[in-house]
Amino acid sequence: MLTRRHIRIKIIQSVYSFSLDNGKKIKDEIIFFNKSIYDAHDLYILILSLFKEVKNHTDEQIKAYKKNNIKKDENYIGLNHLAKNKALEFLSNHIELERQIKKRNFIKWDLEFKFIKKLVLKIIRSENFKNKSLIKNSTLIADKSSLIDFFKNIIAPSTYLYNYLEDQNLTWGADLPLVNTFLLKTFKNLDFKDSNSLKFPEPEAKEEDLKFGIQLLNLVISKKEDLLTEIEGKTPNWDPERIAFLDQVILRTAIAELLYFEDIPTKVTLNEYLEIAKDYSTPNSNNFINGVLNKLVKDFKKQNRLMKSGRGLL
Repeated sequence: MLTRRHIRIKIIQSVYSFSLDNGKKIKDEIIFFNKSIYDAHDLYILILSLFKEVKNHTDEQIKAYKKNNIKKDENYIGLNHLAKNKALEFLSNHIELERQIKKRNFIKWDLEFKFIKKLVLKIIRSENFKNKSLIKNSTLIADKSSLIDFFKNIIAPSTYLYNYLEDQNLTWGADLPLVNTFLLKTFKNLDFKDSNSLKFPEPEAKEEDLKFGIQLLNLVISKKEDLLTEIEGKTPNWDPERIAFLDQVILRTAIAELLYFEDIPTKVTLNEYLEIAKDYSTPNSNNFINGVLNKLVKDFKKQNRLMKSGRGLL
C-alpha cells in the first residue's frame, strides 16, 4: 500500500520532528518512523471498520422504526435500501476484516454515535443515493458503484473524519489521501463471491522500501551539517537562516538521496521532492527548491559526485 513517495513524506516529517526536539536520539526517531509505517496500515483497517459501523447503525435504525411503530418515511426508505446494499453487507460480514479489527483495540466507532448518525443521514439523503435507490432489483455492480460513490463524495471528504483521525494519531492526516486511494482501488476490485478480493496489505511486503526509508532518515539526520554545506551558495538572495525550515528539510533529504543512493535515478529524485514541495510547503517553495536542486545536480555532475549505477539513471 505504501509508495516510495509516501515513505519520503514520512522521512521529511520525522526529520522535521527530530529537529524540533534537541534531546531526541536518532534511534528514537527511527522507532517513530517504523511505527508510523504500521500506523498507516492501522488507518486502512480503521476506515474499513467505519463501513461495518455504518451497516450496524443502519440496521439498528430500521429496528427502532419497527419496534416503536414509527411511520415509514423517506429516511426509512433510504435506510432500508442502504441496509440491503450487497457491497456494504460484504464488508460487514467479512470474517478476516472482523479479525483485523479485533486485533486493534483502539477502534471504537460506537463512541462516535453522532458522527455515524449524521454520516448515514447524509448518505441516504444524497441525490445520487436517492436516484439509485429508485432502481428495482439492484445489481451487484450497482451496489458496488453506490458504495464507491458515497465513499468518494461523502466519507473521504468528511472534515469531521479528518479532524478525528488527526486527533487520534499525528501521522494519519498525511496518510489519509494514500489510504483513501488504496481503498478506492480495493472497492473497484471487490468480488462478492471471493473474500480474498478484500486486501489486507502488511508492511513486511515492502521490506526493501522500509530499509530505504530507515537508511535515508539516518543519513539526513546524521549528516545534517554536511548536507547544509551543500546548499550554501546555491540560494541567491537567500541566507541559509532565511530559508523556510520545511524547505531546508526537503532539500537536505533530496540531496542525501541524490548522493547516497546509486540505484535511484536523478530524475526520479528531483520529481519526487518537487511534488512533495507542491503539496506540503509554501506556494513559492516548488520553484525555489527546483532551482536549488537543478544547480546542485549540475555541480555534482561536473564533480563526478553523482555515482549512479545501471542504465538511464542520470
